[in-house]
Amino acid sequence: MIAAQPYTLEALTEQLAGKNEVESLRTLADLFPGEVIFSTSLGYEDQVITDLILANDIPIKIFTLDTGRMFSETYSVWKKTNDRYATTIDTYFPDQAAVEKLMTEKGPYSMYDSIENRKECCFIRKVQPLNRALAGNKIWITGIRAEQSQNRQGMTQLEWDGGHNLFKFHPLMDWTFEQVKEYVRDNNVPYNPLHDRGFVSIGCQPCTRAIQEGEDFRAGRWWWEDNSKKECGLHAK
Repeated sequence: MIAAQPYTLEALTEQLAGKNEVESLRTLADLFPGEVIFSTSLGYEDQVITDLILANDIPIKIFTLDTGRMFSETYSVWKKTNDRYATTIDTYFPDQAAVEKLMTEKGPYSMYDSIENRKECCFIRKVQPLNRALAGNKIWITGIRAEQSQNRQGMTQLEWDGGHNLFKFHPLMDWTFEQVKEYVRDNNVPYNPLHDRGFVSIGCQPCTRAIQEGEDFRAGRWWWEDNSKKECGLHAK
């Protein structure tokens, strides 16, 4: 049986009405002590949120998913972030046996063979570890912005995620990409150098490329798939 929530979506939305990003994050941390968690991929948006949390000493847990297929530049900004804020970002890995089975049976690049294979890899390396990370929490903070894709334009800043039985809060939902970059510059926030080489959305190395001028924000993710609503499953409804 799912326990009754102390807040409805409407009531919690009202609690956050009129508050800026820092005020909203602090309010959620106060309302749900020890039960607010932020998932960072160490990209532009997530680095902004990390700064908002740590520079303002807001008690929100921070974690990342290490899929085993990350860019070396991602590990570099991860270390710089830990050093800059004197923090330790929690890490969740995929199940070793599941990865070994996938690699043995289908090889290292099975994701290129079919959408089903790609989603299987994402599920093992990202979705299952995410489920473990979110278990027992009430609020999931993400770096989603409406501008990132057509699929995300229909999202609201605060949502109910029935699959994980928690609320999702996207503090930068209405920010533009220029606002994100300006915040990073003005606050000297560590960022992934791949952003300077045309990578706007950075995931696993085999599945991410730089985008060309005029391309969609998500065009660099799973570029071989013809689908404007590409997601890895982390934010699937």
